[in-house]
Amino acid sequence: MDRGRQVAGTSRAQPRFADHAQALAAANAFDLRRLPDGYYANPYPTYHALRDAGPVHRLPDGGYFLSGYAACVAVYKDARAFSSDKKREFAPKYGDGLLLEHHTTSLVFNDPPLHTRVRRIMAGAFTPRAIQDMEQPVTALVDGLIDAIAAKGSADLIADLAAAVPIEVIGNLLAVPRAERAPLRDWSLAILGALEPTLTGEQRAQGEAAVGDFLAYLQTLVARRRVKPGDPERDVLTRLIQGEQDGERLTERELLHNIIFILNAGHETTTNLVGNGLYALLEWPEERARLLRQPELIRSAVEEFLRFESPNQLGNRLAVTPVEVAGVTIPAGTYLTIGIGAANRDPAEFPDPDRLDIAREPNRHLAFGSGPHVCIGLNVARLEGRIAIGRFLARFPDYALAAQPVRGGRARFRGFLSIPVALG
Repeated sequence: MDRGRQVAGTSRAQPRFADHAQALAAANAFDLRRLPDGYYANPYPTYHALRDAGPVHRLPDGGYFLSGYAACVAVYKDARAFSSDKKREFAPKYGDGLLLEHHTTSLVFNDPPLHTRVRRIMAGAFTPRAIQDMEQPVTALVDGLIDAIAAKGSADLIADLAAAVPIEVIGNLLAVPRAERAPLRDWSLAILGALEPTLTGEQRAQGEAAVGDFLAYLQTLVARRRVKPGDPERDVLTRLIQGEQDGERLTERELLHNIIFILNAGHETTTNLVGNGLYALLEWPEERARLLRQPELIRSAVEEFLRFESPNQLGNRLAVTPVEVAGVTIPAGTYLTIGIGAANRDPAEFPDPDRLDIAREPNRHLAFGSGPHVCIGLNVARLEGRIAIGRFLARFPDYALAAQPVRGGRARFRGFLSIPVALG
């Protein structure tokens, strides 16, 4: 079966292997570069097997996969011992091209000083007041999408809601003209798809083309904004162009690639949050009924959706010095994969982790990462998730699957391509 068109597995499927021998065999055979098809539908039995064997698992290529919550947090927070810079890792993967240029220039895959500079310039556009000011327009956007769904009489939760909301929100943050937003989702999917543990020639070619097309478009967008700036307190693109008041500026290359990063990061993961959340409520009808009775639980529900089906399942670091993690000595120069989805199902941190509990407290999930690289737009994503999921559920409390949903078939980003529903 083509992973890109994979019928969804159920979130309530067996989260563990039937016996210890099967679990141990799965842990011993685990290889990010050769994942079985069943992993894409339901990775959680594998995550539990890996953690039971030990929270730090050595991979066949010499790297390590972290499945324990405490181990993941320790690596996230130690930016001195673990680097986010991906030049060494991505050069052989992408070759000398635009994918390499993009993924080694964007905020998320860099260390200070670039990471510090870009993050500081961006931060002023994501203040609590700025987030509060977004609530009314995001609500109006979601209500318009829901009205269109009602008029149609059915919906694909991804195309009609989950993917539509973040494109508009991030497009508004960057003041991208609405008529020019159509290609953004396809460009984003192609560029982020190239981050998978294994990469086909076709995926590489699609990613290269997407970066090229994105850069060409942004050059014209930036040129227009330089002539006619927006409000830097609300317009992230103007803020990035103008830089800081002390005169620090991004280079043209840094500017363009970090605009791509903002559009991609703010789009794919939020699409997954909304789609995964609404699908989880289908699979856990008792929790759907609970949320309908107590709509004030939407805030904690969004945090639980982020934990239960983390939109981004994997992170990466490079050990720059010999270091010990969970009792395992990691040599300098070793690649580590942070199992975000695994850590968020660790029973040492989350009691009964395979149960959806929309009132779970505390809920210190790692869906947004941790440490100095924690997601800068996390409160925008939370706002979008609360409004999109809460208002859709209130309008269509009896929505139900109309056909089999289709998962995205990717290891790093867990979400759906399609969730057809009847409105009830």
